[in-house]
This record gives sequence, structure tokens and C-alpha cells, in this order.
Amino acid sequence: MFGLHGQSYQALSAQAAEFHDRFVRILLGGANSYASAEAANAAQTVQDDVLGLINAPTQALLGRPLIGNGADGTATSPNGGAGGLLSGNGGNGYSPTTAGGLAGNGGDAGLIGNGGAGGAGAAGGLTAAGTNGGAGGAGGWLYGAGGAGGTGGTTSAPGLEAGNGGAGGRSWLIGPGGFGGAGGDSTGGNLANNLANAGSGGAGGSAGIFGDGGAGGNGGKATTALTSGGNGGGGGAGGNAGLFTGNGGAGGVGGNADTTAGGGGNGGNAGLFLGTAANGGNTGTGNAGATGGTGGNAGLFGVGGGGGAAFANVGAHGGAGGTGGMLWGAGGAGGSASGGSFVLPALGVGGKGGDAGWFGTGGAGGNASTAQGTGGNGGSGGSFWGDGGAGGSQLVFGGGKSHGGNGGMAGIIGNGGAGGSSVAQGVGNTGGNGGNAQYIGNGGNGGNSKVTPGSGGTGGTLYGQPGQPGSKA
Repeated sequence: MFGLHGQSYQALSAQAAEFHDRFVRILLGGANSYASAEAANAAQTVQDDVLGLINAPTQALLGRPLIGNGADGTATSPNGGAGGLLSGNGGNGYSPTTAGGLAGNGGDAGLIGNGGAGGAGAAGGLTAAGTNGGAGGAGGWLYGAGGAGGTGGTTSAPGLEAGNGGAGGRSWLIGPGGFGGAGGDSTGGNLANNLANAGSGGAGGSAGIFGDGGAGGNGGKATTALTSGGNGGGGGAGGNAGLFTGNGGAGGVGGNADTTAGGGGNGGNAGLFLGTAANGGNTGTGNAGATGGTGGNAGLFGVGGGGGAAFANVGAHGGAGGTGGMLWGAGGAGGSASGGSFVLPALGVGGKGGDAGWFGTGGAGGNASTAQGTGGNGGSGGSFWGDGGAGGSQLVFGGGKSHGGNGGMAGIIGNGGAGGSSVAQGVGNTGGNGGNAQYIGNGGNGGNSKVTPGSGGTGGTLYGQPGQPGSKA
């Protein structure tokens, strides 16, 4: 019996010892966690104190810290604060929440850091216009991206306009420009001719020395359930690339509308030594047409950006192509034009092809996929060597006058571009004329037409054959 009691006592003693060990470990773990937290707080306090000492002189003298991010904007102080002189991002602009409120601009960075984003414009609702978005802050002088522009405020008020998007911030030495903000939408048009226009997109920020340009913001839409609306907002222009290297920013797309569509933004230019020129933005869709954005220009080398396409029932105009590289590069293609129907005189015009630099081919003219349309003219070939670009064609059957685009002129050495064809059969319909050669090269062939084909271009004065006239096939 005593042996059994002894064994039970030993078992209870072992359990008590194990419980004691667990309890001690829990207490020690809690104490260690508390000590670690206190140490972290102390370290953070020390860090804050050190930054405070470092920033105090510049804060007192210039109202700006040496290291640290700028404060975000508020209702009473909408603009974002500047980043630290040495390092820090700019603060973001304030975005108002009540109709009529003004958006704040993003703060600029210092030596290293990104610009703050612009605040979004206020929505106007049923009684007020939308307000503009804030501009993005500039990137750091040494390194950093520009801040994005804020979006424009929307509106549903008859006869009032939506806000424009804010411009993207620029960069300086190294870094991309900020994107432009989108324009605000408008739904306030009504049958009493109270047209409510949408906001335009903000321009993209340009880069400084090395970096890409920011894309332009898209235009806002102006649509309504009624039969009369407003004009779509234009797309913002793309930012130019850095001086030495970088890609241009794409042009923003125009907004759709019940009346006049928004035009496309122009594409940004490429860097001088390296980079790609951007395409122009397309238009929105609408009853009345707008013009596509012009393509960006290349630097010393490269192809020009393409022109933006246009879409409308009447009067769509494709954007022109950008210029090719100064030393070498083809011109960009012109934008196409489309819309309308077989019976509606859409009157669309394709964009002109971009010219080449010293050496290169001219860009092709844009096609016109509209009744009573005109193809764009081809761009000129390089000054020393290069063929002219082909003229754009008119591609839709229908009555009335339609025309193929003329071919581009050649360089000193090169062939003229071919004229564009036209498939329409109305009186006055013509094919485009072929481009002329200069000294050595053949003239371009004329474009086909069922009514009046285009004539061939002249051959080179030293050597070359004239182009063949188009046919009526």
C-alpha cells in the first residue's frame, strides 16, 4: 500500500514540476516580448529624434525637411507637401468630396524621390460642374518619377462641364514623367440644347535627360440616354522622352460622345539617341468627327510614331504620322478614318504619312473607310535617300466625290510613292497621283479609280522612268 501511495506522489510531483516549468516559460516569453517592444519603441524614438535633429535646420530655414516624405494635402491645405531636400517623396494632393471643391497638386520631390500624385477633382452631381484634377509633382532632381495627374470630376448637371484631368509631373535627370489624369465624364446633356461637355485628359509629364515620357490621359465621355449630349473630351498629349534616351508617352484616347467625339492626344517624341516615338491617340466615337493625334517624332534614329485613327459618322480625320529619325528612319503612318455608311457622306480623311529624315522611307497615308472619303497623302522620302510613302486608299463604295491620296515625293535617290486607289463610283471620284522622283529613281504609279485614275509621277532627271497611270479596273 505504501508503495502505491509513493508512486502516486511521485507522479503528482512530476506533473507539478512540469506545470511550474510551463508557467515560468510563459512568464519569461511575455517579459521578452515586452522587452523587445520597448526596445523597438526606444529605437524608433531614437530614430525620430535623430531625424528631427537633422531636419531641424532646413525645416526652420526653408520650411522643408532634409530627409522625409512630404505631407499629403488636406481640405484646408490641398497641395501635397514637398519631399525632403535630400531624399523623400512629395505628398499627394487632396481629393475633395464636396461639389465645387478644388483638388490639390502633388508635392515635388527633392534630390531623390517621386513626385506626389495630384488629387482627383470633385464630382458636380446634378447641380455643379466637375472640377479639374490636380497636377502631379515633379520627380527628384537626381532620380525619381513624376507624379500622376488627378482625374477630372464628373458631372450630371445640364449645360455644365466635367473637369479636366491634371497634368503628369515631369522628371529631371533620371526617371519617367507622370501619367496625365483622365478627363471627367459628363451625362448632363438634354433636349433643350444644354450640351454638357466632358473633360479633357491631362498631358503626360516629360522626362528630363534619361527616361520615358508619361502617357496622356484619356478624354472623358459625354453620353446620355436622350438624343442630345455633349462633346467628348480630348485625349491628353503624351510627354516627351528624356533628351538623351527614352520612349515618348502615348497620346490619350478621345472621349466618346453623342455629338462631337473627342480628339486624340499627340504622341510624345523619342529621345535623341535611343527610344521609340509614341503613336498619337485615337479619337472617340461620335456623330461629328474629330482628329486623331499626331504621332511623335523620332530622335536621330528610328521610326516616327503613327497617327491616331478617327471614328465618326461625319468628318473623321486621321492623325498625321510623326517624322522619322533625323539621320535615319521612316516616317510614321497616317491614321485611318472610318465611320458613316454607304449613303451617309461621311467625308472622312486619312492622315498624312510622316516624312523621313536624311535616309528613310516616307510614311504611308492613312486609308479612308468612309463614303466620300479621301486617303491621306504619303510622306516624303529621306532628303538624301528614300522612297516616298504610298498614298492612302478610299475603301468604301458609294456616290459622291472620293479620292485616293497622293504618293509622297522621293529623296535625291529613290522612287516616288504610289498613289492610293478609290473604289467609289460617283462623279468626281479620282485615284491618287504617284509621287515624283528627284534625280535618280522612278516615279510612283497612279492610283486606280473607276472614274478618273491617278497619273504617274515623274522619273528622276538623271535616271529613272515615269510612273504608270492607274487603271479603271
